[in-house]
Amino acid sequence: MPVTVEIRRASDAFTEKGEGRLTRHSFSFGSSYDPDNLRFGPMTCHDDHLLGLGRGFDSHRHSDLVIVSWVVSGALDHLHESGSGSGSEPVTVLPGQAAVLSTGPGVDHSERASAPATRFVQVWLAPGEGDLPAESSYDVLTPSLETGALTRVAEPVPGAVFSVARLEAGQSVEIPAAPRAHVYVARGALTRSSMAEPLQEGDAFRFTDE
Repeated sequence: MPVTVEIRRASDAFTEKGEGRLTRHSFSFGSSYDPDNLRFGPMTCHDDHLLGLGRGFDSHRHSDLVIVSWVVSGALDHLHESGSGSGSEPVTVLPGQAAVLSTGPGVDHSERASAPATRFVQVWLAPGEGDLPAESSYDVLTPSLETGALTRVAEPVPGAVFSVARLEAGQSVEIPAAPRAHVYVARGALTRSSMAEPLQEGDAFRFTDE
């Protein structure tokens, strides 16, 4: 199978705006249907959200998904209303933390910014048959990030690894070989080998068989 490298620019994302909210969708979503951009391996959704204080998403239901949220700035309050790890009080997720929600057969949850300019990147994963736990669960992970290195944060579903790299200017990191790799620039700018034009905030690489 030939190696492919696809560049997805933030300017091409489907953007939704509301009062105190801006969302960029990397994949086909809602009213923006793109049959050639429905998923990438187990990834079915990749969103970048910016919320004003008190803004967010009221209680809604998901099923048969694992959802990973990485907080870039601000603070995100998450209320998980059923299953293990749930409670009547929200859990606050801070910058540098990853929240992993496994919905099981179904769970209700809400997300709301508890600080101004709260930004988080969220990925939805559709596990293979038999890979989704029978009950919902919720965990908040706080990785120890070493500047200049790629840090493995979680394996939310078998075979899918979520990693984070923080690089100073001029530093580089090698992405492990894999059937698929999605590399998203949350902040700053990134070049690949001798590529002339860098990736900016909100841009992504999609590697296949490299």
